[in-house]
Amino acid sequence: MQLAQKVIIADDHPLFRAALKQAVMQAVPGVSVVEADSLTAVQSATEQNEDADLILLDIHMPGAQGFSGLVFLRGQHPSIPVIVVSGSEEVHVMKRAMDYGASGFIPKSAPLETIAEAISQVLQGEEWLPEDISESMDELPEEDYNFATAIASLTPQQFRVLTMLTEGLLNKQIAYELNVSEATIKAHVTAILRKLGVHSRTQAVIAAQRLGVEPPKADV
Repeated sequence: MQLAQKVIIADDHPLFRAALKQAVMQAVPGVSVVEADSLTAVQSATEQNEDADLILLDIHMPGAQGFSGLVFLRGQHPSIPVIVVSGSEEVHVMKRAMDYGASGFIPKSAPLETIAEAISQVLQGEEWLPEDISESMDELPEEDYNFATAIASLTPQQFRVLTMLTEGLLNKQIAYELNVSEATIKAHVTAILRKLGVHSRTQAVIAAQRLGVEPPKADV
């Protein structure tokens, strides 16, 4: 007997999570749904449900920095496809999401039937984008791709520390939030800098901006 499929819904808005759940249930009868309202929560949910068949991810959730959450989840759980569900409808945002490993991109303005269609298609191993999106968009710069690979190599705790660094927290504040010693945080920071190929916290924060949703400004 085939096991029921399992989908993780990660969005910080309860009403929209409810709408996504309705779409999931419409697309996959008998589906098991796990909900998460922050990036930390979806990390925990994914670790506890490694047999999940799909993640629906809002890239603007608390704890997320641009596409960092998507990149991290794809690195830690490459066998679980991710559909980005976002209020952003700019073409460059959709393109970058796909470049960073998403299997689909659903605008939050999409009707319930469209969301269900996208979920069904990705669960069948396909990719999904809105019909009017061109496939002939610019490729991801190699430097951004390499940085995304480095982000994906971080451990879950290192990723949480990097996220807090980008929020401007000091080592002692991060240690308090994670309930560990300051020495442990210093060790994590050292490992993060090495994996990202940078030499300071400031450089790490600047590098992390590569995964921002907004496109980088062109040189004048």
